[in-house]
Order: sequence, then structure tokens, then C-alpha cells
Amino acid sequence: MGPLHLPSSTPRKFYNLLLNHVHPFWFQLLYFLFLSLFGSLLLKALPMKTSLIPTPLGLDLIFTSVSATTVSSMVVVEMESFSNSQLLLITLLMLLGGEVFTSMLGLHFTYTKLKKREIHHSLDGTNHRPQPVSSLEFISPMEAPTAYQQMELGIKNQRNFTSIARLLMFIVMGYLVVVHLAGYVLILIYLGVVASARAVLIGKRINLSTFSIFIVVSTFANCGFVPTNEGMVSFKSLPGMLLLVMPHTLLGNTLFPVFLRLSITALQRVTRRRDLGELLTDGPGVTAVTAIGYDHLLPGVHTCFLALTVAVFLAVQLVLFCAMEWGSDGLQGLNAFQKLVAALFMSINSRHSGEMVVDLATVSSAVVVLYVMMMYLPPYTTFLPMAVEADHHQPSEAQSDDKSNNKRGNSIWQKLLMSPLSCLAIFIVVICITERRQIVDDPINFSILNIVVEVISAYGNVGFSTGYSCSRQVTPDGSCKDAWVGFSGKWSREGKLTLMAVMLYGRLKKFSLHGGQAWKLG
Repeated sequence: MGPLHLPSSTPRKFYNLLLNHVHPFWFQLLYFLFLSLFGSLLLKALPMKTSLIPTPLGLDLIFTSVSATTVSSMVVVEMESFSNSQLLLITLLMLLGGEVFTSMLGLHFTYTKLKKREIHHSLDGTNHRPQPVSSLEFISPMEAPTAYQQMELGIKNQRNFTSIARLLMFIVMGYLVVVHLAGYVLILIYLGVVASARAVLIGKRINLSTFSIFIVVSTFANCGFVPTNEGMVSFKSLPGMLLLVMPHTLLGNTLFPVFLRLSITALQRVTRRRDLGELLTDGPGVTAVTAIGYDHLLPGVHTCFLALTVAVFLAVQLVLFCAMEWGSDGLQGLNAFQKLVAALFMSINSRHSGEMVVDLATVSSAVVVLYVMMMYLPPYTTFLPMAVEADHHQPSEAQSDDKSNNKRGNSIWQKLLMSPLSCLAIFIVVICITERRQIVDDPINFSILNIVVEVISAYGNVGFSTGYSCSRQVTPDGSCKDAWVGFSGKWSREGKLTLMAVMLYGRLKKFSLHGGQAWKLG
């Protein structure tokens, strides 16, 4: 009878092997590589908007797919050259690659592991119940619980954690759906009411519904792609549009833990469910949050300091941008309120979204350097002067066995990893080598600062770019033609391949943030 069960049991065993013994890094790397390859093949199969433009190279389509999947929004093909079907495909890639969506998949795997452990514990309790204590042993139930009571308590906690993991997964899913649906409806209504905004899209032959869902998904995932060639520059005189788009940048990235905790608090007060209260419980020991191991649900104090840190970063950027750029050409023709909204839009997008209303090449160097610092920082960078419960950062119960079995190997691997700054320095050196000819022939466009901005932007999955301008060429080239693409769009094949590696590295940077600890300075 054994061979009869092989076809059904072998895939299950393989799935269990991957689920329990493969590091999450390899899962996510394969996930993003598969999405990128799948997306590039479909982008090539679907027709472009018009046949008048030259067909993009296969490498550029792969680059675009990687950029969408890793939510980096590095542009090497003009966005208006994509057809409506291609724009919807890019929308799907951005949605599947967004941090909130991938974290929801992670919750599903955690729930699956907890559920399997719960079933395993239940079977152990059914088939291997402990024998009752002998009458010759004078052990009172008040002095110590029996082994059976301990087992029943463990099974109960296991079931509780499993149900809470499932509940949290549905909460994140609801959060994702509600924010996207609300944003889509509000932007569609705005386009229907404001004729000037609608005229921009009609003139470019962009479907209003496609634009609405595209911009909401792109902004929430912090990708930064915009269906128009010039990005959000077309709407910089329309503060209503910018104010509708801006909140999604914060809701899907830097302030996601804040609004997730607020959502759970609101649900708990309305429904009075006990398990919702357990998601908000902080303290020592094993809580529901530490058992599930969801990195985006931070302790209450940590969440408050995160919100404060984000607000301070925004204030610093806003003040510096207004001080340096208030009378610049990029904001020319706008009134004071429109300039303030545009400055706030740039400040919010500098962390991870990358949507621009001002050409970054025209912005002062001081602001660009500040943006480079902001792009490098991880999304949950927090000024935290007081201790936060260390238990929150402990591995979840579903992952504890894997980490304990591979503790030594993981420790050695972590020590061998280089720090993010070291890796970025290597990437910059490699790109300076691949683009060495253009650095010599076109030193203004291919300045080291522009290369650093492009690499840090790709690492931070932001999408800010200084672009390329034929007017900045030292030796004018008569065949040069300006295009609405990022600076990397003018790089060599080797440079683009390197930048794709940077985007993937940046999307998976949480696995290398503690790298380089084996080095001792001084």
C-alpha cells in the first residue's frame, strides 16, 4: 500500500521541507525573481501603445519588470509608451511586490506553521497521554500541575496563537483592500470634478480608471511609477491631487505600523474581542505578537516614537526644501499654498516612494544630499531613547525550531556578510567601471554625485533620479535626443544589470542590516 500514497505524499513532504527548512531570504528572492521574469515576458508579449516609437529592448523590459516588482520605479522606458494592458500588468506587479502584500503572505506561512504544530500537539495528546501519578507519590495538584495539565495548557496557547495569526492576516488584508478602494474612488471622483486634471490624462490618452488604480497601488506600495512621462510634474499646480496621493505613501510604508495599530485598536473597541486586545499587549514573556513574529506590529512605545521620528524627518526636509527652493524655477508660477504642498510632496516621497513634482537635477546640492540620506534609511528608522521590550524581536514560535537548528550556521553567515554601506560602495565602484567611458566624455551628466543618487535610490527602492539632459553635455552630440527616462536609462547594459542587482538587494535589505559586525574598527 506504501507506493499508492507516494504521489500524494511526495508533494506534501516537499512543501513541508521548503516551509520548515528553507530560510525566508531564499523564499523571497525566488518570489521576486519569478515575478520579474513573468512580468517581463508578459510586457514583451503585450502590444505597446503605438507602433511609431521604437520597440524597447528586451533588457529594458526586464529592467522595468524588476523595478516594478521591487517597487523601485527606476524608469528606462517612457511610461506613456506602455499600452493600457501593460499599465495594468505593471500595476499587478507593484501590488504583488509591495511590502504590505508580501508581509501578508508571510503571515499566511506563519499561520500554516502554527496550525501544523497545533495538529501535532493535539495528536501527541491523543496518542501519548501521560500516565496518572502513582498513589505512593504525595504530590498535590495545588503544588504543581500534572504533565497532562501542562500539555493541555500548551495546546490551548497554540490554538490561541494560531487563531490570532489568522485574525491578523485578515486585518492586514482588510487594511490593504480598504485603503486601495478608498484611494481609487477618491481620485476617480477628483478627476471627474476637476477638468484641468482630467484634461492632462485625456491629452495623453490615458484611461482615467487605469490612472486612478495605478497611482494608488504605486503610491501605497511606495513604488513611484506614474503613467505620465513627466511623473507628477503635470499635477504640481493641482494641490488637491497631490493631497489625495500623499497619504498613501505613509499608509503603505513608514507609518504602516502606526495605522495598523490604530486599526486594531479601533476594531477592538468596537467588537470588544479579546484576541484583538492580545495583539496590542506589550510586555515580557511570550505574547501573541512575539509568538507570531510580525515585524510590522511594533510595541506601543516604539510605534509612538516611530511616528515622532517620521514627523521630525518630514519637518527637516520641508524646512530645507522651502529655504533653498522657494524661488527656484521648479516652483515658478505657483502660489504660496501650491509651493508648500509641492514641497511637502517631495519631502514625503524622498523616503521610499520617489514621485516627483520638481526635476531633481534642478534642486540644490544640499537638498539632494539630504534626500540621499533619507533614501538610505530603512523605513522604520526610529529615534528610541528608552528601552523597548526585547521579546518583541525574538523569533516567532513557528520559526524557533528552524533558527535553533541552524543557529551556528546562521551566525557564521551573518558575520561573513558585509554591511549595507560596504555593499553600496562596491556597487558604485562597479558602475563607475562600467560607465568609465561616459564619465570621461560626459562628466556633467555622469557625475559621481548623480551615480551615487541613482544607486542609493535603487537600494532604497525609491526611484528618485537626476535624469539625463542633452543640454548638459560638455561636447554636444547632434544625435542626442532627450527622453523622459531616468539617468540609468542612458547606462550601458552592464550598468543596468548591476542596478537591477542593487534593486533586488535593496528589496531584501532587511536580511543584511546586521551585516559587517565581524569588523572591529579601532
